[in-house]
Amino acid sequence: MIEFLAHSQKNFIHILRISVFIVMAWIGGLKAFHYEAEGIIPFVANSPFMSFFLNKKVSDTDNYELHKSKEGEVIPDHIKWHEVNGTYTFSYVLGSLILGIGILVVFGVFFPKIGLLSGILTAGMSIITLSFLITTPEVWVPDLGGPDHGFPYLSGAGRLVIKDIIMFAAGLVIASDSAKSLLKQSSKLTI
Repeated sequence: MIEFLAHSQKNFIHILRISVFIVMAWIGGLKAFHYEAEGIIPFVANSPFMSFFLNKKVSDTDNYELHKSKEGEVIPDHIKWHEVNGTYTFSYVLGSLILGIGILVVFGVFFPKIGLLSGILTAGMSIITLSFLITTPEVWVPDLGGPDHGFPYLSGAGRLVIKDIIMFAAGLVIASDSAKSLLKQSSKLTI
């Protein structure tokens, strides 16, 4: 078993690439649906990296809270607000970007330069997502009278965000493996 594991690293990195692709394709694809687009607004509205994509006339950190819907709930006034806010357009673009990075990750199996780029993009995207732990109040359990609230008590949204630390590490492993392949290729060319 130890022998098998010791000699399977390259195959496991390919499995890692496929896993990253599956997550990115699924999450990126869900960005085309209203419930997912509406769900990311607290993160986007509070982010210094993304908030400028929203319509400033209607989007502020207080206003989005008035237009939150439960997942699967359809409230026409909320939908109109999100349309004017640019929520759905932003989500479609973000979903396409995430899906695109996921596709690049898979192509990295065959093309190390694409693998290097996709690993760096995956790690970079994860850093932005992890920044939500600092910028988004909804990632922490609110003070509703109980003793367990604020830092370090992650809400459902916070638990979703913290998992991106794994995507960050996966991006670095993918980039490192691709860089190793590129160095091998260049050393063969110079011989």
